[in-house]
Amino acid sequence: MDSNSKIQIKSLGLFILLSLIWGSSFILIKKALIGFSPFEVAALRILFSSVVFFPFFLKYLKQIEWDKWLPYLLVGLTGSGIPAFMYPIGQMEISSSVAGILNSTTPIFTFLIGIIFFRSQFVWSKFVGILIGLFGTSMLILYGESQIMQGNQLFSLFIIIGTICYGTNINIVKSVFQETVPLKLSAISFTMIGPPALVYLFINGTLTQIQLDEVVSVSIGAILILSILGTVVSTVLFFRLVQKTSTVFASSVAYFIPIVAILWGFLDGEKISWIHFLGMALILFGVWLIRKK
Repeated sequence: MDSNSKIQIKSLGLFILLSLIWGSSFILIKKALIGFSPFEVAALRILFSSVVFFPFFLKYLKQIEWDKWLPYLLVGLTGSGIPAFMYPIGQMEISSSVAGILNSTTPIFTFLIGIIFFRSQFVWSKFVGILIGLFGTSMLILYGESQIMQGNQLFSLFIIIGTICYGTNINIVKSVFQETVPLKLSAISFTMIGPPALVYLFINGTLTQIQLDEVVSVSIGAILILSILGTVVSTVLFFRLVQKTSTVFASSVAYFIPIVAILWGFLDGEKISWIHFLGMALILFGVWLIRKK
């Protein structure tokens, strides 16, 4: 087996593993919201992840290129800081299944942001793919939740803001940190966004007022899993995938995330209608056109 084949197999393995981890994130956010507010869930997730990354930050401290402090900060904010708040807020009103479906718009925004800000090549078929994908997204926002008479579909926009952040993050990593060790990149970016989360939790009294009971314990367990697997491990693996493949291929992990999210939602008793499957089909078809050579 040649080196290219090995790289492709490893990339595919990372792709599948990330799909499983991130596809499970939405149900974990749902469980975390039982015991905490959306802002507490986000801040705790960022804080726990930053604590895990901090020893590695110390390891790479002397190697930090301080002239790149802004790109490092942007990677932290767009990759985890902002989305960590957007998804719990969105899932206050929409189901974890729908959040997973909407997350599949990430490749669309990755390509769109690449064209606008990173001088990616413009191709008409890909532009058509963007329009189709955005149409499918609009269907979910305007009609999705109303089909099963629950939630406020406008909260889907918070998920879209999160996917726009992810699309921005991928392009920054590919263009600025192509040669940076993924663990180093993750450790630095998370250490930069960790202190504000700690300050918020301290001022809000969350850290001092937590009273463990069955509900809170389940929520904390969900946040810990989100932090360790859904953030720490997956962030390092994803940066590695972005460096070894293309931005669009890496973002196409969103193909399988909705499947995992819908499965978890179904097992948890969530309802899903034909409009959700139609919207997801349009989004994924649009993503396929974007990736099509």
